[in-house]
Amino acid sequence: MSSIYDKQLKGTLLIVSISVILVAIFLYFSHKLVDELSSEERTKIEIWAESMRILSTESGEVEIPLILKVLQSNHTIPVVLVDEQDVVQTYKNIEIPSHDSIDFLAHEVQKLKAKNNKIVIPLSESTYQYLYYDDSTLLKKLSYYPYIQLSVMSVFLLVVFFALRGAKRAEQNQLWVGLSKETAHQLGTPISSLMAWTELLKMKNVEPALLNDMSKDVNRLKIIAERFSKIGSKPEIIPIDIVPTLQQATAYIAKRTSAKVIVNTELPDEAVIVKLCVPLFEWVVENLCKNAIDAMDGMGNITISLKTTIDDFAIIEVADTGKGIPKSKFSTIFRPGYTTKSRGWGLGLTLVKRIVEEYHEGKIFVKSSEINKGTIFRIELKIIN
Repeated sequence: MSSIYDKQLKGTLLIVSISVILVAIFLYFSHKLVDELSSEERTKIEIWAESMRILSTESGEVEIPLILKVLQSNHTIPVVLVDEQDVVQTYKNIEIPSHDSIDFLAHEVQKLKAKNNKIVIPLSESTYQYLYYDDSTLLKKLSYYPYIQLSVMSVFLLVVFFALRGAKRAEQNQLWVGLSKETAHQLGTPISSLMAWTELLKMKNVEPALLNDMSKDVNRLKIIAERFSKIGSKPEIIPIDIVPTLQQATAYIAKRTSAKVIVNTELPDEAVIVKLCVPLFEWVVENLCKNAIDAMDGMGNITISLKTTIDDFAIIEVADTGKGIPKSKFSTIFRPGYTTKSRGWGLGLTLVKRIVEEYHEGKIFVKSSEINKGTIFRIELKIIN
């Protein structure tokens, strides 16, 4: 079943694809323009080189003013004219330092040689000169311009993306908070009524065992309402032993699931002190277990384990023998709207992640998963010494 997030992802990919195509078209025409200007500059330098040849070799009548005008017309393209021994004959549009000018020119000749912009000028059958040139300042700027503009566009798109994502996340958070508090409020009235009816039934000498079960369910509803009321407000986080919390949560799940689901615990005997809001963290464990039961289609093994590390972290793992999760979905399953069930909003794991990471400053992630073999969720919390 596709989720809201999958649809949003497809829309985002479509926008990105269109943007990439537009940028590619822009770069293509920019490079085409640069190539055309480079070709024009090559033509100008060839005319400049021919003028130098005519000025050096023609002994008859030549249009000297015209030749000089052509030679003087180059104001932007750096050129160096050398003989067969690479001795500089003349240069233009190159700034020469006041000291070490000969070495500087020799170095410039080698740089221009490396760019392979060379024009051969035949002075006679056995004598040649070589004209080396570089791109003009304008052409260099045009060459860099597409990449500068591409960088600016990329930064702009990133800013827009993060701004939209932040605004969307804030809107989603506001929706969840409002929904949670409204749910808690709506549950309050029937819970109070049920509590009153329980007390009334006690006075009517109803069977104690039946009343005990009813009281447990009413208290459970109170806990659920309390959990919903804490979403969106800063819960009370206190140092407490996490072992009893895990025991209570798993015991509750074990009593209310099919006999075909075996719930195992691997918990240490010693206390492990972490900062917890017990009602919310019990919700986390129960939610992970319920997801595991769904993944196993109501039949299999769930193992809740707790270990400590040498760097003072409590590692809680919830492992199942269910259908598994594709690796590509390891992050997606925590996104709002992702669900594989025909019913539900796909907010369970999203709230779990928020409770663990925002309220308890911990981490939760899929440690490993194999299709048709099972999944392990891991939670990491800092131990309080």
